[in-house]
Amino acid sequence: MTETQARWIANAVLASAAVAAAVVVIRTPRLRRIAANATRAWLGGQNVAAYLATAAGRAWTESGRALGR
Repeated sequence: MTETQARWIANAVLASAAVAAAVVVIRTPRLRRIAANATRAWLGGQNVAAYLATAAGRAWTESGRALGR
């Protein structure tokens, strides 16, 4: 086996493992949420305080209560 063939096989094995992991994450709701939150944190999209404020505002709106009561 040449070095080129070994590299090609190693790349194919790694790509297959990555696809399998992606399928598991996409099909499992809890893992999907974890991955989405990790992606947001990695991209710097939302910190914990901003997430909590957004979630509280959404919950308030969905409860149907008016502001100022």
